[in-house]
Amino acid sequence: MKIGVTKEIKNNESRVGLTPAGVFELIKNNHTVYIQKTAGEGSGFFDSDYEEAGATLIEKAAEVFALSDMIVKVKEPIAEEYPYIRENQIVFTYFHFASSDELTQAMIESKSVCIAYETVEDEDGTLPLLTPMSEVAGRMAIQQGAKYLEKPIKGRGILLGGVPGVPPGKVLILGAGVVGIQAAKMAAGLGAHVTILDINMKRLRYVNDVMPPHVITELSTEYNIRRHIKNHDLIVGGVLIPGAKAPKLITRDMLKDMHPGTVMVDVAVDQGGCFETTRATTHEDPTYIIDDVVHYCVANMPGAVPYTSTLALTNVTLPYVLKIANLGWEEACNRNKDLKKGLNIVKGEIVYADIMK
Repeated sequence: MKIGVTKEIKNNESRVGLTPAGVFELIKNNHTVYIQKTAGEGSGFFDSDYEEAGATLIEKAAEVFALSDMIVKVKEPIAEEYPYIRENQIVFTYFHFASSDELTQAMIESKSVCIAYETVEDEDGTLPLLTPMSEVAGRMAIQQGAKYLEKPIKGRGILLGGVPGVPPGKVLILGAGVVGIQAAKMAAGLGAHVTILDINMKRLRYVNDVMPPHVITELSTEYNIRRHIKNHDLIVGGVLIPGAKAPKLITRDMLKDMHPGTVMVDVAVDQGGCFETTRATTHEDPTYIIDDVVHYCVANMPGAVPYTSTLALTNVTLPYVLKIANLGWEEACNRNKDLKKGLNIVKGEIVYADIMK
C-alpha cells in the first residue's frame, strides 16, 4: 500500500502522523511511504531521518494526497485539505466529527474511508488511540491552568501549591477518566486540594484507592457542581462520550457564582466542550474571558508538546496502520472489532451513529 503523511497545518500543530521508526516498519512490510518535506521538524524528526528510514520525500501536500492510498494524520483535515481527499482513499486520524458539521459534510462528499482514532475501542471499553493524548492533555490542563491563575493573565493570583502558612489552591475536576486522573495526579503533585467528580462509582473508588488523601471524590450531580464552583480556583472539564458531543456540565449562569479570575480548562473542546461557554481556541490565542472567568479551550493541547505527543501517539497508532496497510481496510476491520469501531464515514455514508447526536 502507498501511505502518505503530510505536514499538519492547523494553528500551532507541530505533531506528525508517523515517526521515522514507523516509516521503517512500513517499508519493512513492503509498503511505500511518502512524507511531505519538513512534516516532522516540529516534533524533532528531520527529512534526513525519514530518508534514512526509507521514505520518499515530496514537496507539496497535494502531491502526497494524490499518490497515497492511505493518509495518516494527527488532526482532522481542514478546509484547504478537503479538495485533496478522494473517493475510496483511507484517512486515518483524529476526526471528532460531532463537533463539526462542515467537516462531516466534506468527508461525506469526498466518499473517502474515514477511520477515527478517537472511536477505536477495545473490548473492555477503553479507547487505545485516544488514551495517550488524553494523558498528555490531562497533565497539561493543570500546567496551563496553574499558569493562567497568575494575576498578569487575569487569573485569581493563586499559587496552586500554596506556601507554608498559606493554603493551597483548589482544583475541581469533572470526570474521572484518563484526563481526570492525569489532571488529578498533576494537581496533587503540586500540592493543590483536588476534588474529582464522576457519575461512575467504580471510577471514583479507583481514584480513591490510588490517589493521596488530599484528592477528594464525589458523585457528579448538578447540585455538587454548583456547590463546588463557588470555592474552587481551577476547573478542569474532562468528560467524554466516545464519538458524541460532550454534555454541558457548567452553564453560562453558573459563571456568576465563581470568584473573578477562576480558570476553566475544557479538555473536551474537541467534542464540543463540557462548558456552555466553550469555544475552540488556539495556542496562538488560547484564552478568553466571560463574566471575569478565564476560559482556556485549546482544541489541540498536546500539539504544544509535539515531541512527547508524537512518540506517545505513534506508539499506539502504528500497529493499526500496519494492519490496514497489510490487509486493506475492509479485511483489517473484519478481523479487528476494535478497529471496526473506528469507522465513522465510509464512501459517503455515516456508519458511526453517535456523530449525529
